[in-house]
Amino acid sequence: MTLFPRLFCCGKNSFNREDEKEAYMRAVVQRVSEASVSIDGEVVAEIGRGMLVLLAAANGDGLEQVRWMAEKLIGLRIFPDDAGKMNLSLEQVGGEMLVVSQFTLYGDCRKGKRPSYTASAPPDEAVTVYQSFIDAVAKLKIPVREGVFGAMMQVHLVNDGPVTLIVDSP
Repeated sequence: MTLFPRLFCCGKNSFNREDEKEAYMRAVVQRVSEASVSIDGEVVAEIGRGMLVLLAAANGDGLEQVRWMAEKLIGLRIFPDDAGKMNLSLEQVGGEMLVVSQFTLYGDCRKGKRPSYTASAPPDEAVTVYQSFIDAVAKLKIPVREGVFGAMMQVHLVNDGPVTLIVDSP
């Protein structure tokens, strides 16, 4: 007897993607009124109203995933309109994006006490995907700032709402 029935067992609504062969990027997106990244107490990037994006590249991610993720995040309607309904995109509100690399989004904690990061792209591949994502956002005319890939950073934010989403590319 199962105490917790499986709510999502298959298909696009599945949280268990281990049987899928396709690579996909993962982003944790937070709507913010302000955010910044510091290294050793020095601010290296900051934004006002916009999105903080914690970004992880998976093994095999490429330009298809980068383009999809950039367009998806810029078009997400998570900002309030005049009626207070989440109906406007980052582009529509003239917001900014702060992107921080975060391979730990692929930490698999299902077995043991130490997370496994085998699904995360190796650093030499991940840095290329990360930079390509930043370039794709900039080409779409969104002001974008970035953390320092691979650095120990302190991320400061004021989550507006709060609104936090997890977005996986197809």
